[in-house]
Parts: sequence; C-alpha cells; structure tokens
Amino acid sequence: MSFSPASEAAITVFGLTNKRPPIGQTGKHLTAFATIGRFFIGFFAQVGQLSLFIAETGKAIVRGPFYFRMIGQQIIRIGYLSLPVVALTSFFTGGALAIQIYYGGNQFNSETIVSTIVALGITRELGPVFGGLMLAGRVSAAIAAEIGTMRVTEQIDALTTLSTDPFKYLIAPRVIAATLCMPVLALVADIIGVFGGFVVSTQSFGFNAAIYVQSTVNFLSFDDISSGLIKALMFGFIIATMGCYNGYYSKGGAQGVGRATTNAVVTASILILAANYLMTSLLFSA
Repeated sequence: MSFSPASEAAITVFGLTNKRPPIGQTGKHLTAFATIGRFFIGFFAQVGQLSLFIAETGKAIVRGPFYFRMIGQQIIRIGYLSLPVVALTSFFTGGALAIQIYYGGNQFNSETIVSTIVALGITRELGPVFGGLMLAGRVSAAIAAEIGTMRVTEQIDALTTLSTDPFKYLIAPRVIAATLCMPVLALVADIIGVFGGFVVSTQSFGFNAAIYVQSTVNFLSFDDISSGLIKALMFGFIIATMGCYNGYYSKGGAQGVGRATTNAVVTASILILAANYLMTSLLFSA
C-alpha cells in the first residue's frame, strides 16, 4: 500500500506506523521483569521441592523399617565426634561474654550481674545457637558431601533398584540422630559456657567462687534451660534436613557436590538464625 508524500510525512511526525520495534529493543524493557519472574519461580519451586522432601522424610521416620545400626553410627558421628568443637566454642564464648559484661557493667557499678547475664545468655541463646552453627559447619557439610557423592555416582539409584528406600536408609537415620544429639550438645555447651564465664570471672576479675556459683543457681531457672533445649531440638532437625536435601538433589559431578556442600552450610545457618528469632519470640513473649 502506497502513501502520498504528505501522508508519509504525517505518519512520521505523529508516529502512526505499524512497524514493530526491534526485538532487542523490546527485550531490554522486559529484562528486569524476566529476571524477577525467574527468581520468584525458582524460589517457590525450591520451597515446594523442600516441602515434599520434608514430608517424605517424616513418613520415613514414622514408618518402618528402622535401621537402628545406621542411627547408632550417625549418633557417634554427629554427636560424639562433635563434642570437642562444641565444648571449645562454648568455653571461649562464655569467657568472652563475661569480659564484655564486666567492663560494660563497670561503668554503672553493676559488676555483680556478670554471673546472671552469663548464665542466661548462654542457656537461652548462645549455647544452642553457637552449637547449632558449629554443627551446621561440620555435620551439614559432611552429610551433603556424603549423600551428594552417592547421588552423582548413582549409588542412590542402585538402592532404589534393590528395593531399598533411600529416605529410610539414608535420610531418616541422619535426621533422627541429629535431632536427638543436638539437645545433648546444647546442654554440654551450656555447662561449659557457664564454666568459661566462671573461670574468667574468678581468675581475672577476682570474683568469689562460692558467691558466683550461688548467684548463678539462684537466678537460673528450669525454663531458661528448657527453652534452649527446645531450640536445639529444632536446630538439629534443620541441620540434618538441609544437609540431606542439598546432597540428595545435587548434580553435576564433583562441582555439583561442592555446591551442595556450600548450600547446605549456608541455608542451615540462615534457617537456624531465623528459627531462633521466631522461637525466642514465641517462648519469651509476654
């Protein structure tokens, strides 16, 4: 269809053209929306996959058969072998906390609150949280690497071929062991952390040992200890679940196992801190 010179000039001036803009130009405007859309789609896909994984893990824990030998082996690996790391971390944490509280309270002539704040801080927060973070770095990474290696070498597929449920044989024993061991490790962290504060206070600041212990016993209640153990129970489940999940769905050979290990530690640590906030709000809300 042809136009007169005057009509073509009017079309040019007023933009009345039926020509489509170049594909590249249109793509530039949609790039931001496409990136945001891909992010949310990937996020909700991961949430859905994780939810199904947790549901399948719960079924494997509740229903038999139970591999008690595997559970015992995991209790030794997760619980017993993690004691030195948790003990050292909690001891130095308690000592550093005592130093900070002493010099902070010294400005207001309140040095006597050191024993109380150390005991409450360790049992309510620092014991379970630091113990959980240490366990995430050690155990969650190890679980992800082990199961991820089994995935990329097709050992999990071999278990399925032999009519062995991977969730019951691999996932459930690790989740059960971590969930049971974490409260025990948190209790050990509480004891050693309070002891670390005691050593620093009595040796460096001249506190009377008997008065320090008596003050700790008087102000520390069962609710303070139990709240930390409840948190530790949840942290143990998170640590093992994140390690198993990232390892189970790893792909891409050795690089995929490395990514799964990193993702397991990062996600477990973030979820521990988020769960700690939520549970603190629920347990200590007025």
